[in-house]
Amino acid sequence: MPNKNRVKAEVSLPFADAPRPHPRMRSLSPYKQGKAGIPGREEVIKLSSNENPFGPSEAALAAFHNAALTLHRYPDGSQLKLRQAIARVHGIEADRIVCGNGSEELIGLLVRSFLGKGDEFLLPEHHFLMCPIYGKAQEAEIVVAPEKDHTVDVDAMLDHISPKTRVISIANPNNPTGTYVNATELRRFIEAVPTDILIILDGAYAEYVMRPDFDDGMDFARSRPNVVVTRTFSKIYGLAGLRVGWAYGPAAIIELVNRLRTPFNVNSPALAAAAAAMADQDHVRECREHNALWLERIRSQLESYGLPVIPSVTNFYLLDFSTVPGKTAVDASALLESRGIIPRPGDSGRYLRITVGTDEENRAALDALGHYLQS
Repeated sequence: MPNKNRVKAEVSLPFADAPRPHPRMRSLSPYKQGKAGIPGREEVIKLSSNENPFGPSEAALAAFHNAALTLHRYPDGSQLKLRQAIARVHGIEADRIVCGNGSEELIGLLVRSFLGKGDEFLLPEHHFLMCPIYGKAQEAEIVVAPEKDHTVDVDAMLDHISPKTRVISIANPNNPTGTYVNATELRRFIEAVPTDILIILDGAYAEYVMRPDFDDGMDFARSRPNVVVTRTFSKIYGLAGLRVGWAYGPAAIIELVNRLRTPFNVNSPALAAAAAAMADQDHVRECREHNALWLERIRSQLESYGLPVIPSVTNFYLLDFSTVPGKTAVDASALLESRGIIPRPGDSGRYLRITVGTDEENRAALDALGHYLQS
C-alpha cells in the first residue's frame, strides 16, 4: 500500500536546452487554407476552397460506406483496384500510377526524391503554395519566373533554367488565376527543357477544362523520361475530405516514389470511394457542364458591372479590383462575409477568388457583388 502521508516531491526537469530544429525549418511558413467559417454564423456558403458543391457521386458514397465493414484490415498497400480504375478511364498503364494522400503528398515525395541542398526548384509566379515549402525543407533554392497576362509565361520559365535547376512544377490549369498553358506552348516548353530536369505537371483542375487546345500532359508522361502528371480526387470528384491523389509518369520515377511513400498512405475507404468515383464518369460530366455554364454567366454579369474577371477554365474565378475606382477586394470580401458567403482573398488585396457553387450559391454571390459594385 502506498504511504498516504508521503509528501510528493516536485518534479524538476534539469534540461538546459530544448531540442533544436534544423535551421532550414525557420524559413518555412505553414500553408494557409481557405477560411471555413464565419464567427457567429452557423449557416455559411463556403466558396473559398474550390470544392465540388455537389460532393461525390452516389456510387462513391456507397463504396465508402461498404468499406466500413473491413476497417479492421489494413488497406491494400499496392493500391491495385484504384490504379486499375484510373488506368481504364485514362487509357494509361496501371503499373506507372501511384496514389497518395492527396496529390500534394506525391508532389512532396517527388521533390524529396530529386531535390537536395543547393539545387534549384523553378516555379511560375502563381504556384501551389506547398511547393516552396517542400523545396525549402530540402534546402533547395526557390526560383520564381514572372507570368504574363495571369498565365504561365513559357519563355520566362525557360529563361530562368540554370545549371542548378533540378525540378520544375507547373499547375495547368493554374491556381488562383484559372488560366492554362495551351497545347502548343506546353509542347514547346517540355521539348526545350533538358531531360535531366524533372517536370511536374499538376493537373488538379484538368477535368474541368473544355477547351480543344488543352493538353493534359498524359502523352508527355508516357513518352518523356522526365515528365510526371499529378491529379486529385479533391476537386471534380468531390472527395476532398478523403485526401486521395495520383501520379502517372516514367516507371523509374514512379518506382522512386514507391520507395519513399509509406506502405499504407491511402486508407481503405478512400481507395474504395475513389475507385467508384473514377468509374462514374457521368457524375463528372454533369459537374463539368454545370461549372462551364456558370463560369460564363458569372463572367458576363460581373463584367457588365465593370469588374474584370480573369478568364477561367477551372471551378473558380479570380476578380481583379485594381481597375474599379473606389472598390477593393478587401471591402468586397467583407460584404460577402456579412451575407454569410466565404470567398478567398488574395494576399495583395487586389484579387478575390470565388469558387463556382450551386445555382443558389452562385446567385447569392452575384447578388452580393452586384450590390457592392453598384452601391
